[in-house]
Parts: sequence; structure tokens; C-alpha cells
Amino acid sequence: MDANGRFLYKAFKRYYRDNRPLMPDRFTRREFGFMFFDRSFVQRHLSFRTPEELSAFMSGQIPSHSYYSTSYYRKPDAPKMDEKGWMGAELIFDLDADHLEGAEKMTYSEMLLQIRGEMISLVDNFLLGDLGFSEDQVHITFSGGRGYHAHVRTPDIMGLGTQERRELVDYITCSGLNIDWVFPVQTVATSKSRTASGTYVSTVSDRLLPPKECGGWRRRMRKALEKVIDDLCVMDTKQFKKEYPSSKNSTVIPKARDELIRNRTIVLEKDTMAFLSRPVQDLLVKVMKEDVAHRLSGEVDEPVTADIKRLIRLPGSVHGKSGLRVTPVTREELAGFDPLESAVPDTYTDSPVKITMRRDSELRIKGENLVLRGETEVPEYAAVFLIGRKMADIGYASENEGKEKLFRRFPAVKYLKSGFPDT
Repeated sequence: MDANGRFLYKAFKRYYRDNRPLMPDRFTRREFGFMFFDRSFVQRHLSFRTPEELSAFMSGQIPSHSYYSTSYYRKPDAPKMDEKGWMGAELIFDLDADHLEGAEKMTYSEMLLQIRGEMISLVDNFLLGDLGFSEDQVHITFSGGRGYHAHVRTPDIMGLGTQERRELVDYITCSGLNIDWVFPVQTVATSKSRTASGTYVSTVSDRLLPPKECGGWRRRMRKALEKVIDDLCVMDTKQFKKEYPSSKNSTVIPKARDELIRNRTIVLEKDTMAFLSRPVQDLLVKVMKEDVAHRLSGEVDEPVTADIKRLIRLPGSVHGKSGLRVTPVTREELAGFDPLESAVPDTYTDSPVKITMRRDSELRIKGENLVLRGETEVPEYAAVFLIGRKMADIGYASENEGKEKLFRRFPAVKYLKSGFPDT
């Protein structure tokens, strides 16, 4: 264990001495797993009979990462998965900032702000919305790192298998959405004519809109189409092509604008595009399919949701790569939740700690704005976060360089119990 590890270990030890983890429901049916500062393996296939037993284990062993199974087992401590006796599993949705486009250029706060918005959208539009779960059935947790988990615990979902859970992911992420189901083609006869060879029937085909009373993806797409129509009516061609890139090669935007200004009301009242020319109908459907549908989808980590034997972060534990607490939040709390304010354990003090930044940075934590350059001092709670995130090292580089020189000249010194950092 190096100096950074020892520093985090001491901070975590203080935390687990004064805090108990939050017990999952039916915790005696859960498997637990842990990682440690001084070991390279994951210790799992553990179970605990009482909250006190789990708390004693964690305060004695000081894990760097703590997990529990989303599944319920008859024998959670059995050493092989096929011996555990699977009884069911929570439905888990995991959102992590590493999936965000451009995440590598964001600060930690920027990542967490954006991923919080994604979780709010997932919960409101899909879990509480389309899927119809109630707020007391959806349990939201800040992961302690870069994202959030949503746990759904209802009897009717516990027995869902991997395939059924993947179908839920497909629904939320708009995978395989059939645009012809959303905007079906209706073909009607317009006239009949008789010829020597028989009767000829003229037909016309037009796209229908999803009816106003529909739900799910059809309702979502109808409301989005209304916005596209509004944008077409007010945007110039250049603006529209920028907002909806699939239309960049279209020459019918001015025509579409004129037709929709005249016919917008009747199109939406009659739920049909029959009052629009075929090229304008094709433009609208293309924009909805290629530009709009994916914007309406939710973000979900498919492997996590589909996995019926997953280990996930234990609420009330601390995350080894940030020092932040894995924190349950209600939907109401989520809207204003800031991990760097609300998930910093109180056991971390504001005593100054010497650190050396690996790169210049700025950080707002517990209401304090820190400008971080080179060798500096920060409150302990900031040092835990910065060292856990590998943004800084404990101590001053100049001091460590001096010790390195001493070790090179007198190698035996490094074996003394001198308190020097490991090399």
C-alpha cells in the first residue's frame, strides 16, 4: 500500500468506525462482495445474518469498494453461482458519466450535472411515465463515483429473465423503433375507371399521425412532431438544416414551410398528413426517424439492466475512487442533488493536508472554491476526493524527492518504520 492508499485507508477507517452501511431489503438473501486497499482480489460470496455483523466486518476490514447482489438467493454464500439458488432480482438501471459524449473534456461537476439530468429523464419519462412504476417502487442512489442507479423492487419484475430485461432496455433506448408503426401509411381509393380490360382503381397513400389519446413512443413522437412542424414554420432553411441534419440535402424545406403554415391546424386535428404533398410528408418522416427519435430516448447501461446476478454499490458505503458516500436520494431530492455537497462524509475534517496536484484544476466542494496548482494545502475532505480521483498525491513533491535521494544513497532506510511513503 503506497502513501496515497494509506491516507485513504485511514479516512475510510474513521468513516466505518462511526457509520453503518444501509441494509438492502431481505439482506440475508443477498450476496456481498468487497475490494480492499491492500489486496488485489475481490472477496465475494459472503452473507451476513445481522446488520451488526456486516458493520463489524466493514469496520474491521476497511473495504475500498463495497457491493451487494441485486439478486436474492437461497444460499447467497455458496461459492459457486449455480449453487446459490436464484430466487429473483431487482430491476437495475445504471447511468455512468463515462458514457457521455465528450466526458473526457468535462470536469467532475459538469459530468455529474449532465448525468443527473439523464437520470431525471429516465425516471420521469420511462420508469414513472411509460412503465407506470410509482415513486415508492423506484429507489435512486448516487453511486459514489460518476453516476446514479435506479432500483425497481416490485414482485412482478423479480422473476424477469435476461431477455425480458433487454426488451425493456430496447424500449427505453428506442432500439428498433419502426417508423411505419408510428406514422403508418393509409391507402385509400380516389376514383374508378372502366377500361376494356377491366376496372382501374386510383389510390393515394398518406402518412397518419399517432392519435392524440395514444401513449408510449407514439405519443412521444406525436408531441415531438408538433415541435418539428413549429420549427419548420418559423426557422429559415439554414437554421432548420442545422437543427435537423438529416434534412441538409433537402430542397423542399421552403415548400414544406408554406404548406404547414396553411395546413398545420387541420393536420393535427385530423391526425393525417393527407393535406401535405408527398415530398413534405417524406421530409417530416425522415427528420422524425433520423434526428428526433434518438433525442427522445433514455440512457441505460444495457449489460447492467440485463444482468440478473449483478453486484452493485452498497448504499452507505464509500467509493474508493472518490471517497464519496453511496447515497440514496428521493426523486424530489435528485433535482438539486450535488454530490460534492451532500455525499461528502462528515467524518472527513477540514484540517489542512499537504498534497501535490498532478494537473492544475479547480474544485468546488462543501461550499468552498479551491484553485489547485502544484504543491498546496487543502481541507482533508478535498484531499480524499482529489487523491481518490488520482488528481493529486499526498504530501509535497519536493519532500518526496528528497526522500527518494535518501533511499537511493541508503537503501536500507526504506525498510525502517519511519513513516516515509512507499517507493
